Amino acid sequence: MRVVYLPKDLIDAHLVKGVLEQEGFPVYLRGEHLAGGIGELPVIGLYALCVPDVCEAQARGVVEALERERGEVAMDAGAQVDEGDAAGMGGMLPAT
Repeated sequence: MRVVYLPKDLIDAHLVKGVLEQEGFPVYLRGEHLAGGIGELPVIGLYALCVPDVCEAQARGVVEALERERGEVAMDAGAQVDEGDAAGMGGMLPAT
């Protein structure tokens, strides 16, 4: 098994694990059952997503594409919203 992703938390781990599984990769989430030990265990590096050796290159490609996509979404979320744009809703007001 090879580590292809080090998630920041358990939620991130499951999100990326789901994407890899949708792409057909068998994925093992190392450290998943250690979450109850937080406070007694180091929080950083607790989790790792692992795939079989033969899947490493392809799985890394999926993870890298996902990280690029997340980066683009984060950049879009930080974009300035025109004040006359009804709080970023394209000029539409929310239903009341």
